[in-house]
Parts: sequence; C-alpha cells; structure tokens
Amino acid sequence: MIPRFIRRLAIVLLASTVALATTAAHAARDISIGLQAAITSMDPHYHNLSPNNSMMLHVFEGLIKRDENQKLVPGLATSWKAIDDLTWEFKLRKNVRFHDGSPLTADDVAFTLKRVPNVPNSPSSFATFTKPIVDVKIVDPHTLVFKTATPHVLLPSDLASVMIVSKLHGEKATTEDYNAGKACIGTGPYKYVEFIPNQRVVLKANYGYWGGEEPWDKLTFKILTNAAARVAALLSGDVQMIENVPTSDIAKMEKDKNLSVVSKVSNRVIYVHLNQSTEKSPPFVFDKSGKPMDKNPFRDVRVRKALSMAVNRDAIVDRVMEKKAVPAAQLLPDIFYGTSKKLKPTRFDPEGARKLLAEAGYPNGFSMTLHGPAGRYINDDKVIQALAQFYSRIGIDTKVETFPASVYFNRATNLEFGYMLLGWGTESGEQASAMRSLLATRDPAKGMGVNNRGRYTNPAFDKLLEQALVTMDDKKREGLIQQAAEMVMGEVGLIPLHYEVSTWAAAKGFKYTARTDQYTVATSLKPSK
Repeated sequence: MIPRFIRRLAIVLLASTVALATTAAHAARDISIGLQAAITSMDPHYHNLSPNNSMMLHVFEGLIKRDENQKLVPGLATSWKAIDDLTWEFKLRKNVRFHDGSPLTADDVAFTLKRVPNVPNSPSSFATFTKPIVDVKIVDPHTLVFKTATPHVLLPSDLASVMIVSKLHGEKATTEDYNAGKACIGTGPYKYVEFIPNQRVVLKANYGYWGGEEPWDKLTFKILTNAAARVAALLSGDVQMIENVPTSDIAKMEKDKNLSVVSKVSNRVIYVHLNQSTEKSPPFVFDKSGKPMDKNPFRDVRVRKALSMAVNRDAIVDRVMEKKAVPAAQLLPDIFYGTSKKLKPTRFDPEGARKLLAEAGYPNGFSMTLHGPAGRYINDDKVIQALAQFYSRIGIDTKVETFPASVYFNRATNLEFGYMLLGWGTESGEQASAMRSLLATRDPAKGMGVNNRGRYTNPAFDKLLEQALVTMDDKKREGLIQQAAEMVMGEVGLIPLHYEVSTWAAAKGFKYTARTDQYTVATSLKPSK
C-alpha cells in the first residue's frame, strides 16, 4: 500500500505538471511581434500610413480585401459589380457581427463613407478613396448601390483601403475615442485591448469571427524602432517575429536553423518630393551665402533632372541597402499594372547634373537641408546621408535633418520643408492610384493630389491621368496610365530612388507569408508544420 504522504505528493506533482502544460499551451498561443515603426493612431480613417493600415487589418475590415500579392478578394462584401459606367452594386456578407455583438448592416457602410473625408486634423486623409462616390443608396440591409460622377474603374480597389466602422460606436466618436478603445470596435479577427503610443498595441482573439478562428489568443505588437533591439528581442525569445530585419543581419540570420527568414520585393518606392509651392525659394533652400533666392530652383525641370542625375542608385542599392532594394524609375516595379517598361532608372551622371544646374542659372549650385523621417523606412537615415554626399559632389551644400515619423509627416504635409525624403506603398497594385495621390495637381475636393507634398502641377498630365481613371477598358486604360507615367517621370515630378525589399524573421515553429504591401499581420503568421 502506498503511504498517504506519497499519494499526496504525487497529486501535487501531477497538478503542477498539468498547470505547467496548460501555461505552456496558453503561452504558445500568445504571440509578440516586433515592429519597426510606431502606430500613430487606432482610428482607421485618421492617418493613411502603412504601419497604421497594417494594424487596422486586425481589428477592422474593408468591403474588399487584398491577399499577399494585392489581389482583390471578397471581404465584408461577398460580391461587387458595375451595373453601368457610373453605378456599382455591393452585396454584404450576412451574419457578420462587430466585436460588441451588433450586426453589420449597410447603414454602417454608409456611415463609414460619410465619416472618411471629415476626420479632423488628418495628416494624410483617406478621402482620395471615397471622393469618386457622389451618392450612396441602401437597397436593403445587405445591399448598397454607389454612384460616381464619372466612370471610376478603381472603385473596388479604392474601397479595399477603407475600413468599415460601427455607426453605433462611431457616430459621435473622436479619434481619441478610437485610440482609447471606446470606439475601436470592428468586425476583424482581433479585438482592441490596449494602445500605448510608441510602446505597444495589444489585441485579443475575436472568438466566433466569421472568417474562422485564428491560431493566436493574444497579440502584443512591440514598437522596437532600434534595429539591433529588434533582432535581440527575437533571438532572446521576447518576440516571436520581427519585421524589417536589418540588411546587415539578413545573410547571417538566413543561415540560422532556429529562424525562418522570408523576403519579397515590395510595392514601396522611396522617393523625393521637391517643394514647388512657392515662387521664391522654399523652406531650407538658400543661395551659397545662406540667403533666400528670388526664384524657386525646384520649379525648373533642369534642376529637378540634375538632382535626379546626381544620385547613384546602384550605389545606394549595393552599399546602403546591401542589395535588398531595386533601383526605381517610376512609382512601382514594372511587374505591376500601369507601369511602363520604357522607363529606366535615371543614369548616374554628376557631370551632366553640373551642366544642367549651370544652364538653369546655378553654376555654383546652392544650399539646402535634406529632411526625412528617422527609422520609418529601411535604412532611411543612411539613404539620406548618401544623398547629401552625392549632391555635395555637384556643388550643392547640404545639411541633413531627420525627425520621428509622427513629427516629420505632419510638418511635411504643412510644407515646412523644401527637400523631403518619403516612401509610398501603392496598395492598389497599379500605378494610376499612386500618381493620383502623389503627382496630380492638388485638389482635395476631387480627391486628387492629396499627398502631393511637392505641389508639382502639369495640366496635360492631369488630363491624361483623369482620362485613364474614367476608361473602363483595361487595355486602353493601361496605355493611358503608361503615357501619363512617361510624361510625369520625364518632367521629374518627383525623384524615385528605389523599391524596398521587405524581410521578416520568425522563431523556429512559426512561418510567415511575405506580402508585397509590406504589411506585418498576424493573420499571415501560422505555426509551421
């Protein structure tokens, strides 16, 4: 007979073993992910910024989704079709509920479309995506008909960028209410738990989600802007995955059997906007003596071409990006719709750049400060330092100043800089949408040029682009988009530098599906088999 104290000890040990096993199983479903860039808001309509948009996909959903290659697939809408050139019908998915249990209906969609262009103080509005819609008709709780003023073939793609919010919780809500979680109630696979700016976002599983249960119970997104800290967190087990693996560490990490590393050419172009908004020199652009100039040099196409020719893109790709980038000639790699194979990256030609500056009236160059974000894009601080060196070789005196993204983008939007390093990921996967936002003459009422921080303007380009946007025939439309791209790149409406190659690393036991949109989403992270 087994003594009583031994039986009690066995029971205690068994209970402890079960508890430990339960804790381990629970921990395996709690995932931490290291992010490079801060999330500036949990309001899905406040700031059209990739880190924000990526985060929103966990909590909210659009009528249409994009897969890892940016192909449009059904989301909250099961189907959509053009009834005629000006009319679109969308059918909503039935039995979808918000996180509070209330049903999704057409009223929520109509409310969302009304809210998008009216979010106060938005540093980068989503209004571009809703402006083409001039009328919304609710046919029944699960059917809507949208009217556009002109044919708008990009409407399904546009609406994939608009997250649907609850009318019940959003009607009187402010951006602060979303940030605090009060209004942050969507239909997505995860629910809001906590948002601490510049530190973390915590989400929990939305059990009963219409799209099926996710493998993770709890998600903690940690903001780790320092690249070395991000890698250290992964290697120590503090996080199970990181985005934007430092280019200097990729080769070593790819050889580590305890890690899974994936890369993909992205839709993000790193580019430069030149402030052409003023007749006289823009902010931080001076003559050699440090005085403002009577003419804005950036309004002269010869100066813009010179600044593009002075950049050695191959050197940036090879040395700064360590081959994890591709030299850029336009706003998307030429595998995407609407891009032109005629466009090639500008050839590095410092002597030619000097001659163009002299022709434009600047034989001795001028001086300027190059502004950019700190830690928003891959190696952005090194890229901007390289640009400064290139320009010094053609007689332009340069300084470099960077800011945290949350400060930088607001100031750039307010045209407080002359030379701005920026990045743009084209969610639609076609070039017309990018040109509409970045290069069309600014007209917020029409949703054109809303992110044209350079204030480039060309009526001939606008006309060609607008014609493309109302052409329903795919082949004809693509030809018009290509012509528009060739025109605006020929005029250097902005200076494209390179396309980023995105890299993620996960711990052993996890597998991530790389995305062209660079988004880091837990729905693409699965247990490896």
